[in-house]
Amino acid sequence: MLTLHRAAFVLPDPAGPTAPSIADGAVLVRGESVEAVGPYGELAAAHPGARVRDWGAAVLAPGLRNPYGHWLLERAYHPDPREEVGVEPVADGLAGSTDETRCGASARRGLQRMLGYGVTAVAGPFERASVRTAVARSGVVGLPGVVGAAGAAGVSGASGELGCAGPAGPVGPLDPLAVLPFREAVYGRVAAGGRADFAVFAVFAVLATEGVGDGSVGGGGAVPAPGGCLATVLGGRLVYRRR
Repeated sequence: MLTLHRAAFVLPDPAGPTAPSIADGAVLVRGESVEAVGPYGELAAAHPGARVRDWGAAVLAPGLRNPYGHWLLERAYHPDPREEVGVEPVADGLAGSTDETRCGASARRGLQRMLGYGVTAVAGPFERASVRTAVARSGVVGLPGVVGAAGAAGVSGASGELGCAGPAGPVGPLDPLAVLPFREAVYGRVAAGGRADFAVFAVFAVLATEGVGDGSVGGGGAVPAPGGCLATVLGGRLVYRRR
């Protein structure tokens, strides 16, 4: 089945310093892959039978990478709503735990919450078997990483270079945009032939002139709002949609 994801701004490669944005753009998805990216009118005319998901005044871009995956999934505990202690990660809630069932359930909840921020890739290393299984089954891309002397883990730089994330210890939010500029937080590109991993965000600001702004988006366009994820797509599947 063909699906057209339409948005006011499509940013196929925000990390590219000269990559353009597409106003009233769309991404055509077939199965798990991106079939085409371009202006909505052209793609809709070429594929009149495609199902359309119209995201309105939003930004469609590659999903985000969370560089704090090791800490968030292996050390922090993500409470079950039935525990009635909130949904924020409990720092070091899994430290010293040998209960793999509990660790795996916590990781699955953490990954689900990351999807609500547009995360499609998460940095390891993942030493617990239950966490590795949770990451693999979630569809989120597991990235290699290193643990620094302070205990933080991650992948640094837009190109995915290994590095220590976190200035002074094992801390990190579920939302990468809380700590990283957009162009550094994105993972990969939205391109024909690639896996259909992307996210849709509410617009934080529109860059009126190409190349003007804080450098967070290459080629002009719009800047996504932190905490403003509206939808996340993994392998062509809509895995999160804000209610």
